[in-house]
Amino acid sequence: MQNIDKLAVTSIRMLSVDAIQKAKSGHPGLAIGSAPMAYTLWKNMRHAPKHPDWLGRDRFVLSAGHASMLLYSLMHLFGYDVSIDDIKDFRQLGSKTAGHPEYGNIPGIEATTGPLGQGFAMAVGMAAAERHMAAKFNRPGFNVIDNHTYPLMGDGCMMEGVASEAASLAGTLGLGRLIALYDSNRITIEGSTDLAFTENVAMRFEAYGWQVLEVACGEDTEALEKALAEAIADESRPSLIIVHTNIAEGTPKQGSASSHGSPLGEDNIAIYKASLGWDYPDFNVPCEVYAHMEELGKGFEKQYSDYCEMLARYSAEYPELYSELIRRNHNELPSGIDDEDIWSFDEETRLATRKTSEMLLTRLTERMPELIGGSADLGPSNLTYMKAFEDFSAENYGGRNFRFGIREFAMAAFCNGMALYGGITPYCATFLVFVDYLKPALRLSALMGLRVLYIMTHDSIGVGEDGPTHQPIEQLDMLRATPNTYVYRPADGRETAACYISSLGRMAPAVMALSRQNLSQIQGTGKAALKGGYVLRDCDGTPQVILMATGSEVEIVLKAANTLTSEGVKARVISMPCMEVFDEQTEEYRESVLPSSCRARVACEALGGMSWHKYIGLDGRLVSMKSFGASAPAGKLFEKFGITAEAVVEAAHSLI
Repeated sequence: MQNIDKLAVTSIRMLSVDAIQKAKSGHPGLAIGSAPMAYTLWKNMRHAPKHPDWLGRDRFVLSAGHASMLLYSLMHLFGYDVSIDDIKDFRQLGSKTAGHPEYGNIPGIEATTGPLGQGFAMAVGMAAAERHMAAKFNRPGFNVIDNHTYPLMGDGCMMEGVASEAASLAGTLGLGRLIALYDSNRITIEGSTDLAFTENVAMRFEAYGWQVLEVACGEDTEALEKALAEAIADESRPSLIIVHTNIAEGTPKQGSASSHGSPLGEDNIAIYKASLGWDYPDFNVPCEVYAHMEELGKGFEKQYSDYCEMLARYSAEYPELYSELIRRNHNELPSGIDDEDIWSFDEETRLATRKTSEMLLTRLTERMPELIGGSADLGPSNLTYMKAFEDFSAENYGGRNFRFGIREFAMAAFCNGMALYGGITPYCATFLVFVDYLKPALRLSALMGLRVLYIMTHDSIGVGEDGPTHQPIEQLDMLRATPNTYVYRPADGRETAACYISSLGRMAPAVMALSRQNLSQIQGTGKAALKGGYVLRDCDGTPQVILMATGSEVEIVLKAANTLTSEGVKARVISMPCMEVFDEQTEEYRESVLPSSCRARVACEALGGMSWHKYIGLDGRLVSMKSFGASAPAGKLFEKFGITAEAVVEAAHSLI
């Protein structure tokens, strides 16, 4: 390593320890130990700090997000929008330099990370997105999509199951432009990794179909550069570079578990700086390092300008492709996705909403080439396989159907990565009860504001004979409690159309909770469902009772309303396909649907129902599940657990 490179690496380390010490919290160990490999990568990576969002850039994902000060120090030195004042403000309220990297805080942060393993899994999705977009848009002499994806992982990432799921999928797909750097420092919060993690990681990844390279010493930047070149040369396999490092390298806490998540302490920092001959004030970077980084920046700018020149020629030669590329990367919807035929369903045919969803996906994928995805080995049940298109595979990266296998968590994280890459609107599917397997990734979709569609079928005790293990109860309430997440449960085909149109217009994850059992096409449904909740059937004058439901239970409350009407009771029926959208409407509109003067309210849902209390109030009644389900035909289960029109009528009588 040249002296100037050593000085740059030391600057990264010192900024990290100073910021963590000032904040009195943070994770210095990995930030110190990984500094040489991260600097070497960034020095050789294709990026342009002054243009952090350019299409041609490589993607770097700090999967070990607790080492966030490593990322912020790199960004500062390389010329991203991170000042010394931002570094000093680490982990403070309103700071760009948050405790873990947050997508959107600083241009150049490619993903929100911290939940271990997910950054790596998202990087797999990014690498797949790169291959798909390249297959769609590249032309001879015009590699407009042509980058590598570099996740940096720690021992904790390697232990998480989501990383194993994603690594297996990446090997199957032959994602040769994915190069993972693994900081193997053999320390976690509780101590040595030998306490719980003694496997041979290299053999595991070789078995997944990866190229595995090793660097014996994390300080050896020449070996790191050689390994990177070897990884880049292998286009047929993803590569794992195992870099053996020492946590908190060179400090009095080297090799200590306490260096993982606590500041080094003033005394230890003083000893560390003295051992390196570092006599600069805190938060001070030598001027020769800044000069060196400015010189490197000229090379990055040249890469950027060369790309822009090529893209200009591409736009002249392939104007339609260029316009489509730009539209997709700006998350702009194509025209005509909500044409009238989207809303058309046979009034006489009873269809499960999983089936109407399939019909909608078919119609939408014809209009939206960016809409791609698949299921966790449940395509025939979720009805999410697009028959008009081919599979995405190592032999065909242009395919639009993804075979995720039984890997729900990695599937969702993979979709996050595709959405982050740009130009793709991904969807993934499984049974609603198994949303528990992927919830941590869905939570990151919400945190980052990503348009990812979660198609969750078999949405209630209507699953029937598969029994309580497969019947969701608490899942809808859990999802509705997740901020920036839109949970849709349509009652028929037209409501399904409204749910899809609504979700595609938002930069947020959407959950489609869809029935297994067939449902009627209900008179009065349609575009009014775009408001999230609406009056489906009204009475003359002021209602005496309001009946509310979603999904398959809308038929139940309509039947109950018929009974009440025959008895002379004025009943209004509300369909509420999406509470989150309804809550965004004006107060005037919400009052027109749910007048505060009518406190006699009954909600019906064949799930847990806790999220309904904000609408039914203290006086209202809830007809819902209060236990797990059972194994029996769906009709028998609705009777057994009292999810019936008779129960709704009885609840209404108790309130009037």
